[in-house]
Amino acid sequence: MAGEEKDTITLHLGGVKEFKMTIKPSERKICQMAEDSVNKFWGAWKTRYDGLTSEEVMSRIAFQFARFYIEAKMRNAEVNDALESFEEKLNELLVKVKREE
Repeated sequence: MAGEEKDTITLHLGGVKEFKMTIKPSERKICQMAEDSVNKFWGAWKTRYDGLTSEEVMSRIAFQFARFYIEAKMRNAEVNDALESFEEKLNELLVKVKREE
């Protein structure tokens, strides 16, 4: 939206070059949490994969986060399907009860 307030933050992700990003103020906390999550993986995986370059380690981290995203998306779809099924059954029961009144 025009005139919406924006903040510029600098992200430091692992051993790669820092970069600036423009965000809404309401997104600051989630961006900081994302930065922390990447850096936790970085700390563990840089040691684990000692012979790899920073870029190679970061590509593995990117893959892992993409996998997490896809798994979460699939679980959300399963939950939505279950809720829709539950809602249909509940509606059927309510209609049945209403008819019996």
